[in-house]
Amino acid sequence: MPTKPYVDLGRSEWSALHERTPLPLTATEVEALRGLGDVIDLDEVRDIYLPLSRLINLYVAATHELRRSLNAFLDDPRRPERPAPQRGTPFVIGVAGSVAVGKSTVSRLLQALLSRPRPPGEESPLPTHPRVERVTTDGFLLPTAELERRGLMSRKGFPESYDRRALTRFVADVKAGKPEATAPVYSHLHYDIVPGERLTVRRPDILIVEGLNVLQPALPGKDGRTRLAVADHFDFSVYVDARTSDIERWYLERFRALRATAFQDPRSHFHRFTAVSEEEALDYARTTWRTVNEHNLRQNIAPTRGRATLQLHKAADHTVQRLSLRKL
Repeated sequence: MPTKPYVDLGRSEWSALHERTPLPLTATEVEALRGLGDVIDLDEVRDIYLPLSRLINLYVAATHELRRSLNAFLDDPRRPERPAPQRGTPFVIGVAGSVAVGKSTVSRLLQALLSRPRPPGEESPLPTHPRVERVTTDGFLLPTAELERRGLMSRKGFPESYDRRALTRFVADVKAGKPEATAPVYSHLHYDIVPGERLTVRRPDILIVEGLNVLQPALPGKDGRTRLAVADHFDFSVYVDARTSDIERWYLERFRALRATAFQDPRSHFHRFTAVSEEEALDYARTTWRTVNEHNLRQNIAPTRGRATLQLHKAADHTVQRLSLRKL
């Protein structure tokens, strides 16, 4: 019988790992970090995300030690051309999962917890106040005009709707320790890339990359050679998981909430849904879920779950009840 690559932990087993670790966030801060429709409180942060931040810090320390040992190995005085030592490059975390599953909340919580000042006596290769940046892959979606030209508007969010080469190059530049790396900016209001606007990342200690398809393996090029994928640059990755039926319900609840808030802005791409009945608007959302988002989840996103370092399995109320940690 083959050995399972993951060890499964129940909520109580996992939450016990937060002992002796102070909670650096307040209820008000947690409220500000959670996504629309996502349900999270201090207990969830303490039980799930505080141990996760501790685990990631262990990975950071191990990666730093491996890099130090590699530098020592390569620094052989007998070699005529010794490579320059590899300095402290950013630790890169990928966060993947379906639309409406809560990726953004997970990413924002990790950013807040990992950037907290280190408690006295806690050892880490990171600075006392780590700089943690978060980037979503939305900025690497092809512009609407290009999606229309390629006939991909109905497949927005599928792997082929992204500029995957630019995304991989951006993360590679950050990982290589370049002074600056820039990414396009996406507007959810206009449902498109913002022309001429760029997000600049300057040598963070930790980079969090959040997106639907960030765990996708690289595809062979036209010449048959396999290229690097963005996931090849990750030091740690999280897949946020839930039953498909629960995710659909969360998606519809979020659409209903957006219709009463963000869609009210006349500039919104979805403003037209405020002028029809709620049921008509929700019929559109259901169709979009089943023909686009659920299809993408089953075909492209869920198959990458087994590539994650850690899987967070959510219950119907958004709480994480089980975790799967890769051991092999």
